[in-house]
Amino acid sequence: MSAAATTPDCPATDLVGTPSAGADRRDDGVGPVDADGRADDRPALWQRYPAATALVLYALLRLSGLVILAIFAHRAGADFWTLLNGRFDALRYVQVAEDGYDHGLTADHPEQLKSNLSNLPFFPLYPGLIAAVAAVTPFSAPVAALIVSWAAGLAAAWGIYAVGAHVASRRVGLILVALWALLPHAVVQNMAYTETIFTALVAWTLYALLRRQWVTAGLLCLVAGLSRPTATTVTAAVGLTALVAIVRRQDGWRPWAAAALSPLGYLGYLAWVSDRLGRVDGYFYLQEKVWRIGFDGGASTFTAFKQVLTKPESLVSYMSTLLMGLAVVLIVLLVAHRYPLPLVVYSIAFFLITVGTENYYWAKGRYLVPAFALLLPIAVGLAKARRSTLLAVFGFLLLASGWYGTYLCLVWRASP
Repeated sequence: MSAAATTPDCPATDLVGTPSAGADRRDDGVGPVDADGRADDRPALWQRYPAATALVLYALLRLSGLVILAIFAHRAGADFWTLLNGRFDALRYVQVAEDGYDHGLTADHPEQLKSNLSNLPFFPLYPGLIAAVAAVTPFSAPVAALIVSWAAGLAAAWGIYAVGAHVASRRVGLILVALWALLPHAVVQNMAYTETIFTALVAWTLYALLRRQWVTAGLLCLVAGLSRPTATTVTAAVGLTALVAIVRRQDGWRPWAAAALSPLGYLGYLAWVSDRLGRVDGYFYLQEKVWRIGFDGGASTFTAFKQVLTKPESLVSYMSTLLMGLAVVLIVLLVAHRYPLPLVVYSIAFFLITVGTENYYWAKGRYLVPAFALLLPIAVGLAKARRSTLLAVFGFLLLASGWYGTYLCLVWRASP
């Protein structure tokens, strides 16, 4: 990859994303017009408070999706709050927050692990935060789970905006936030799941890398490793970016520190599970034998893909196929337009781990929710569009995302 991104689609940056000298950092759009029809030099409100605008924009878009879900849940006689925090993985995280991890189960008794569906594969950061919020507030653990998830959604939106603004412009940053808020599976951003907290940590880790704040990036990546197993993707981004800096003899000891810190959270939890189960590969044993969600290099994904092409399948399988195909196109654009190395590495690694994870083909679209960097080429392209075009595009996306999220919660009987 070239050391500078110089195509019209991406402003000039060095390998890790620090703007090069002479890079055009102006925002798109024109300021207001005064009474005489002359351009007003005063910046628009969103230009004066872009980060706050990103948070408000994200909150309004997700609120719109929740309103759509609430309306149809009421019509269907379903409990709105149970849809958000009372099913599937949400129940597991709340259970860990309330009662802790399984005790007395070892790899010597695999039948017990399977019959109990051991909760050890659920990483500790999210349930730990749920327990902390429940301890210091009058709220129950299920309510605390939503509070943590929604707060993390705002933190993620802020970080996503920061990445988009750094790589391109503030306008691109805002569009990137809007695109992420209106993904087909965006409803999970408001559920008691780990998508928001993981995305927030990833976004700020990548932002720190783009600014060559190595120790900060390493520490954030360490914490991300306590939230989800897919933290290996951002660990790869930190490690490879640090390796390039080390080879170039840049920034002294700091890239070394980032590379050393980044995997510690993930490895630490794996070591704890191994000790609990009494076998070195304890975590992977649970994933493969109990939850059937190991890594097979994409064999089961390819089998399911062939079935989608040859036999009638569910809507969620078609959506997963569409989103994985779109991800391939966006990865090609990230590479072709020479976006900063950390974003490219993270996006490719995340796509590979999504495709390589066995079974649960219908959930592949949800797995891709934290891969927000894939949306950058779309955001950069839309930043050049007229306001009317943006309103039409995002109006459609809002309705489509709200409808599909409602379908996942009310019609589809498996986890979104």
